[in-house]
Amino acid sequence: MNSSRREFIKNSALVVAGAALLPNALLAEPKKLVRLGVQLYSVRDAMEKDPMGTLKKLSEGGIKHVEHANYINRKFYGYSAKEFKKVLDSLSLLMPSGHTVMTALDWDSSKNDFTDKWKYTIDDAATVGQKYVISPWLDESLRTDMDGLKKFMDQFNKCGELCKAQGMKFGYHNHDFEFSTKIGDGNLYDFILTNTDPSLVAQQLDTGNMYGLPGGDAMTMINKYPGRFELMHVKDEIKTTTKGEMGHGYESTVLGQGVINIKDLVKAARKKGGTSQFIIEQESYQGKDPVDCVIIDLQMMKKWGY
Repeated sequence: MNSSRREFIKNSALVVAGAALLPNALLAEPKKLVRLGVQLYSVRDAMEKDPMGTLKKLSEGGIKHVEHANYINRKFYGYSAKEFKKVLDSLSLLMPSGHTVMTALDWDSSKNDFTDKWKYTIDDAATVGQKYVISPWLDESLRTDMDGLKKFMDQFNKCGELCKAQGMKFGYHNHDFEFSTKIGDGNLYDFILTNTDPSLVAQQLDTGNMYGLPGGDAMTMINKYPGRFELMHVKDEIKTTTKGEMGHGYESTVLGQGVINIKDLVKAARKKGGTSQFIIEQESYQGKDPVDCVIIDLQMMKKWGY
């Protein structure tokens, strides 16, 4: 698959469619439960060809937690929720989080409720064992529509309540446009953080997607919004001669081999960012095998104490 993560999510969205700071006391100690996993988009081609065999290789490589990026027509990589849960169980894998795009069309204004399709999405996430339902996109038509944005942030909070009823939490995953889109004195990501309830809506900070953009420094965000980033996509970046994954000259690489001080960043996320869910994601491989890359990434995180 040659499409970028951006294009993948845009296409997925088409299929699917069809901040108050925490009290300082809550930041005194990091959460006890720390999970280290891999975003399956990192091995997307292998998962498309042979999901069971790929998951088996990841499990044999020491990976215990995965995060999906493929839920289409009520199926995870071609399996129903119950079937995929059996696959994961057979390989001693857990899937605490997953990416599924929520759009404004998932709210039915006439009923003042979520659509049945979105309710099934939450049901299936619970069945497969997720603790977080993460939406990794925000439609372009909403990004500068203030009335639409405010309504959509209300929808975020309502989805948090929907997930909470099933023992889960709703969340949002950033790309680059949240930082390049200016709103007032801040940017779109500031707007999202200040207009969502942190008790209902978690943030998954992607360390690589924002890199190289004004205001797109993960350490700065952690310091600006302590305790707000329950999840993190751990991603290192290198300069490239192409536009790169986000279109601004950088692409991901093996952890510790790029320009981001990942070791210190994940330490700060654990201590100050409120992060307990660390998910490795690598989208470019510089000629290496993607499965080998994420296993090396995992070993590096373990070396750093995770």
